[in-house]
Amino acid sequence: MIKKKHLHALALSSCLLAAPAFAQEVNLYSTREPALLNPALEAFTKDTGIKVNAVFLKDGLQERIRAEGANSPADVMLVVDVGEINAAVDAGITQPIKSEAVDKIVPAQLRPDNNWVTLTKRARIVVVSKERVAQDAITYEELADPKWKGKFCIRAGQHPYNNAFFAAYIAHNGPEKAEAYLKALRANAARKPGGGDRDVARDIQSGLCDVAVINTYYIGLMSQAKNEQKGWYDAIKPLKTTFANGGTHVNVSAAALAKNAPNKDNAVKLIEYMLGEKAQALYANGNFEFPVNTAVTDSAAVKLLGTVTPDKLPLSEVAKQRKAAADLVDKVGFDN
Repeated sequence: MIKKKHLHALALSSCLLAAPAFAQEVNLYSTREPALLNPALEAFTKDTGIKVNAVFLKDGLQERIRAEGANSPADVMLVVDVGEINAAVDAGITQPIKSEAVDKIVPAQLRPDNNWVTLTKRARIVVVSKERVAQDAITYEELADPKWKGKFCIRAGQHPYNNAFFAAYIAHNGPEKAEAYLKALRANAARKPGGGDRDVARDIQSGLCDVAVINTYYIGLMSQAKNEQKGWYDAIKPLKTTFANGGTHVNVSAAALAKNAPNKDNAVKLIEYMLGEKAQALYANGNFEFPVNTAVTDSAAVKLLGTVTPDKLPLSEVAKQRKAAADLVDKVGFDN
């Protein structure tokens, strides 16, 4: 049975295919939740007079655009996860973004060959028990230290968040060291890897574990919770987390210019607008993500967690190692 949300997306997509391309409109396809994007999109229309026709899809975005072919109305794709945006490039449904504003605002490693551009960042960091752990900083490599044996919690290794993290570890240290690393993490685990990121905070509060890996936006969401999750937040302490030879691992929400964009100029305007200070604050604050525009210093995530220095390793290099990371998780029995 097709869900109503998908029927709505299909109907809207059909309307777009039938409609002519007017000068003052732009067509956006996105896998993000509408509530996260709409404030920034409404501001764009108000400030520029360009109407945004948005199609929100839970999945199947690439397949939809490929099926629509050269007549696809898609101008901009906006997705979460470096693997997904890189896959769109590999599928041949994007084109490079030529924009001085993009080049000025976004670091090169966060816009590989300008095939796509990072809009916001979510860091994957280490949190510890406020009561039982004194340190304030850590490297990802230190999680393999036997001192954490029986004290480490993490969600499943095959989850996309950890797949990207392990892929980054391979890119930094090579497959042999990464295999040893995953074995050491599994040996340190207090329980079978699984659950969600908020569950590791719960398990720190209960005393099951002392150290865990979590995406930063979950920390922000728990900080505002009106239920037991506020207690989980109060029990944890975020650590300054980096690779031993680099910065903090981040994943991204990103935008790409569709290969056959009928409103190309307006598409570039939308991407540039999403990088401006006004839109960055509106968009990033919706989910406690870090703005890619460093001029935005008072975002909700920065206020709560301080600034994050993203690892300088190009995210395209991370994406190349994702299959190897998935294979290693299976090889060492990480999720068993």
